[in-house]
Amino acid sequence: MADLHIQINRDAGGIAGQIAAELREGVRLGRLVPGTRLPATRDLAADLQVSRGVVVEAYEQLVAEGFLVSRVGAGTEVAPLGAVRSARPWPVADGGACRPYQGHRATSPDLGHFPRERWSAAVRHVLATVPSDALDYGDPGGVPELREELAGYLRRVRAADVHPDNLVVVGGVAQGLSLALHVLARRGGLRLIVEDPTSRRQVPLLERAGARLVPVPVGCEGLVTGAMEGDAALVTPAHQYPTGVVLSPARRAALMEWACAGDRTVLEDDYDAEFRYDRDPVGCLQGLAPDRVILTGSVSKSLAPGLRLGWVAAPAHLAEAIRRARSELDLGSPVIEQYALAHFLRTGGYDKHLRRMRREYRRRRDALVRVLAEELPEIRVRGIQAGLHVYLDLPDGWDELRLVRAAEEVGLAAEPVAPMRFSPGPPAVVVGFARLPVHQAAEAVQGLKVRMSGHIMD
Repeated sequence: MADLHIQINRDAGGIAGQIAAELREGVRLGRLVPGTRLPATRDLAADLQVSRGVVVEAYEQLVAEGFLVSRVGAGTEVAPLGAVRSARPWPVADGGACRPYQGHRATSPDLGHFPRERWSAAVRHVLATVPSDALDYGDPGGVPELREELAGYLRRVRAADVHPDNLVVVGGVAQGLSLALHVLARRGGLRLIVEDPTSRRQVPLLERAGARLVPVPVGCEGLVTGAMEGDAALVTPAHQYPTGVVLSPARRAALMEWACAGDRTVLEDDYDAEFRYDRDPVGCLQGLAPDRVILTGSVSKSLAPGLRLGWVAAPAHLAEAIRRARSELDLGSPVIEQYALAHFLRTGGYDKHLRRMRREYRRRRDALVRVLAEELPEIRVRGIQAGLHVYLDLPDGWDELRLVRAAEEVGLAAEPVAPMRFSPGPPAVVVGFARLPVHQAAEAVQGLKVRMSGHIMD
């Protein structure tokens, strides 16, 4: 069993994160070789004079990332070299410099924090308990157990007015929107109001589903609701992408009045609702008018996009039509994952994971915003404290693509805003912070400053 030299700053907070960082660095630099057995959590806690829970949290984090392996009765040890190499959540080059951007989106979560052990436990529970018949073709709208848990969760956390029968389990928000628009477009040509700017990835999806897009500007209070002409509207009221603003109470009320007055439908993408850092998030629109709003959400940000698990909550007649459309498309989502998510929700694992990730993502956002203010004060951060990205207003004359390329060179995920606009606007970029560790924020922004020095001098 190895003796460990770990330095912690008790005044800085985040002791578990400091311990994890020290151990992670020891593995990366070869001080802790594969197979090295680590002290028991109780012993290390005594050595460091911290609570055992802090050490347990640090060990669990490194097990989830793949740096350590833990076996009942055998203790915790450094993982085999191949596993460690594949598990690095933030690639670091020689000398500690960030490696170039590896292709993830600015809105991607840190998948190194996926709760592998708890999710594995949920899957094992499912395989040990569900009857064989549960693995047969089932309800294309989703297994009843998951719809029951989701309905309770959405009522409790998002102030939704939803019944399990009005929920359809889908393969993420993208599929949920496609199905909903497919159903709405059956009535004839569908004029769909969309936010300007909006995610450029969803435009082809919306058009392919039969919608004719009607862009409406987004201001500091969200969608400008003054004069909207359309049959339906797609909005992200909790945290608009890309601008990061929240739909104000006055505009929420105006949007609901518009929908009710004209027999229209509002499609609500509950984007980033799980990650509000300055206060509790505002409840969803669906809770105000469940007969007019179709609510979509997923676990793509909270757990992992690759799970392809999401939901649609709709008025009864639309929910049935969406369920029928799902049966015509692919017969439904994989059932083992659905039962696992239901177990994760029921046992409190999902809530616990979200609380942990909110703390971590807030630290990362705060670090990035602070360093940007210090090193690049000419760039203004816009939007509320939420989500996994920041919207950066650039000075007049700055080149969005140049900044995006510079960001990628220092390991930041960034996207230009111009392609997201239907109408021209001032230069801006979106930068993701979910995969930027706190201790690398200063280095990344300083590298960005060096690469943008020509603009700054101008």
